[in-house]
Amino acid sequence: MANPFLTAACLGAVLASCPALAFQSFADGPVSIVPRVKPAPAETEALLRVESSLVLIPAHVTTETGAPVTNLNKENFRLYEDRVEQRISDFAKDDSPISIGVLFDTSGSMQNKMRKSCEAAAAFFATSNPGDEFFLVKFNSKARLAVPFTTDSDKIYTEIARTKPSGQTSLLDAIHMALMEMKTARNYRKALVIFSDGGDNWSRRTVREVTNSLIESDVQVYAMGIFDPDYFVKHTLEERRGPQLLEDLAIQTGGRHYPVDDLDGLPAISARISRELRSEYLLGYYSTNTSHDGKYRQVNLHLTAPSGTSRLRTHHRQGYYAPSY
Repeated sequence: MANPFLTAACLGAVLASCPALAFQSFADGPVSIVPRVKPAPAETEALLRVESSLVLIPAHVTTETGAPVTNLNKENFRLYEDRVEQRISDFAKDDSPISIGVLFDTSGSMQNKMRKSCEAAAAFFATSNPGDEFFLVKFNSKARLAVPFTTDSDKIYTEIARTKPSGQTSLLDAIHMALMEMKTARNYRKALVIFSDGGDNWSRRTVREVTNSLIESDVQVYAMGIFDPDYFVKHTLEERRGPQLLEDLAIQTGGRHYPVDDLDGLPAISARISRELRSEYLLGYYSTNTSHDGKYRQVNLHLTAPSGTSRLRTHHRQGYYAPSY
């Protein structure tokens, strides 16, 4: 059944681009990655208390053009659970450490995409904070925990860089494995970042199984769908469902899915995900519905934009399961 309490963690990763980072080609071997030094933490409007009965909703706010909006206060948000307004008791917009699971597709169809995918991974890790921790799940016909939790992102990159693609795609099994590993995370902000070029065609786990596990967890999903131009012509039905699968998983958890149309743009998309993870708000509340019925509760977030601000958009966790005891 569902996790007794939702402690939804908004995760993070990283700022814009990193012009100082010089990429090597995939054939040249691993890139040495030097994480940025984390600045002194900014003051938050409320110190987040990680308590079992506190529902945490990560939210990312952008302008209509996609630029992140980071100057909002608690008063700009109104939060509803099953259409009943809730009092926001906790509010934060700091750059606290994140626990991140990297899910890297190593199926045969990734052969011609490895160099750019490695550059994207390097761009992502280059902007990590000292308190961040990572693990790596590689998946093709089988999902495998290649690197358990570590604060050394170089270990993750080195493992990715020596990958030799082969086999089918077991994405759902990889997500299930990642959620198991995420149970040992040290940080309350958690996320999965997926690099994949197709839908699932080999997993034992089902879409419903994995979707429910994600909703019950406090983990966001960010995905880079690296799809071929003729994706809907030459691929199986399961594979053609890949873009929608990634989209649905990301939306449910308050994350984002970025389809990659041009491989040359992959590192920039990776950097954009990093910025979004680092510019999120975290809203906490104690539900007025105290029944332990195990039912799914829909969460909606409304914004009151500051005067003179253009129309804003929000991406946030869609809901959670109530405790069932």
